Amino acid sequence: PQSIHHNKNTNANSNKNTTKRKKRIKKETAPLGYSGNKKNIKVMQIINIRKSDTLFAELSNSDLLGYMVSKLMKWSNGARLAQDQVWAKPPGAPPLAYHRDSPYFMFTPNDVATVWIALDDMDNEDLGPLTYVKSSHLWNDGRVGSSQNFFQSNGGMSLLYSAAERSGRISNRNEIEYVSMVGLAAGGLSIHNGRTWHGSNGNRTDAPRRGIGLHYVPVDVRWTVDAVKSTLWKRYVEDVVVDGGDVESIEVDECDFPVVYSNNNQ
Repeated sequence: PQSIHHNKNTNANSNKNTTKRKKRIKKETAPLGYSGNKKNIKVMQIINIRKSDTLFAELSNSDLLGYMVSKLMKWSNGARLAQDQVWAKPPGAPPLAYHRDSPYFMFTPNDVATVWIALDDMDNEDLGPLTYVKSSHLWNDGRVGSSQNFFQSNGGMSLLYSAAERSGRISNRNEIEYVSMVGLAAGGLSIHNGRTWHGSNGNRTDAPRRGIGLHYVPVDVRWTVDAVKSTLWKRYVEDVVVDGGDVESIEVDECDFPVVYSNNNQ
């Protein structure tokens, strides 16, 4: 009787453990950045994931990507990785406001190139694939502001419309041409100039929409004074600025901003 009683408890405990394990597995396999609460959707942004994952590190430091970027941008000395960002948009996520990448990087020269790699198949426009504004890298800098709120329910088009009107190349917003990355398979990539306006619609599917952006700058960049105003870059220049030193004399940290391709190593 004691052994039978013991077996019943064992079975009961086993069933409880199995139930807990199933719940844990279900939670762990949910789309990255998705809590399951559709009333309060959170979009996950992971900056510099390469510092905690060897596979992402290998991807971000790819000399082939560095070579491609330096050739497309005509950077004679090569390319340096400035930052990587994973954006995980769960089902129901709002649109990504249209913006440019260049204003976020306080370097001189202010050239930036972004390699965007799909981590999911962008096989449906309802996923909200990355979308570019054709030829917008040629617009002037009449509208240099950047969005303080990337994810806006109204699509975040205000910055784009303002830039288009000030560019002198677009007489009205109906002339804006969009190029969607719909059809890009997981592992596929696009490369854009940091001055190119881009954004994406909300995720109106039941599937995750994830991608990683790799931001590159020329090898010989130097910091600008504006870096001290940035929460991202402040720590690299603050001491020199406080002491009245020349920001442009600061060597860019090779550990945090590695050279991924150099023409000197050909």
